[in-house]
Amino acid sequence: MDLNKILFIIANALVEDVGEGDHTSLATIPEEQTSIANVIYKDNGLIAGIEFAKILKNFADPSIKIKEYAADGDYIEKGNIVMQLQGNTRSLLKIERLLLNVMQRMSGIASTTNEAVKKIKHTKAKLLDTRKTTPLLRVLEKWATKIGGAENHRFGLYDQIMIKDNHIKANNSIEQTIKKVEEYLKKINKKIPVIVEVKNLEELEIALKHEIITRILLDNMNTEALRQAVKITANKKPLEASGGITLKNIKEVAETGVDYISVGFITHSYKAKDISMKLI
Repeated sequence: MDLNKILFIIANALVEDVGEGDHTSLATIPEEQTSIANVIYKDNGLIAGIEFAKILKNFADPSIKIKEYAADGDYIEKGNIVMQLQGNTRSLLKIERLLLNVMQRMSGIASTTNEAVKKIKHTKAKLLDTRKTTPLLRVLEKWATKIGGAENHRFGLYDQIMIKDNHIKANNSIEQTIKKVEEYLKKINKKIPVIVEVKNLEELEIALKHEIITRILLDNMNTEALRQAVKITANKKPLEASGGITLKNIKEVAETGVDYISVGFITHSYKAKDISMKLI
């Protein structure tokens, strides 16, 4: 994961939460007091955010010590301690909410992702996340999908070219759009992966003719169309299924023979896990 982006999130989140100072702790906690705090998982599911906790404490107060009872990706049952923090009491309380907010969400995403991954593990299909993430928190949410067993799709508009329906509509045809991408890459003299979204088998046939295309996204196709697409493609290009895919139908989609399945629900429709921090 991009450490600079994570540090950016931490710095701004602490500014948002702490502001000019934690007046409650300043008023009630002696400056030199130290404490031990347990971070407790109050749900069942995967834990994610242990490594984030280390980055957070190094940024906020490197003197805080962490004792780990679990690692990112471990399945945790309700009531178990996942880690213990020891350090300045004011520092522990300063990072408490940011730590828990991130871990709860990352754990929810990782757990939902893992549930989807387990449904397709008997096939060759690999699960991909999407850009349907919380603004400015993408690096953490994609970190969580990775912990859950998915692979990361593009991080932004800058690391892959992805020709979607609106690009095609703006250029009147898929053929014309692909040609413009070919000309653009030649002009800037860069090698950037190119994915093209197709909505039917006719567009698939056109996409297959272009060497520049590295992967073809089959958009909102039913399982019969997906099977036909796999047969037509005959492993010439990797195929990605996307659109309308849920935990209920992901197994059926994977069994069509596609190489990848990209889903947004793992980062926009997950349920955060309940995690607490208690001083002892």
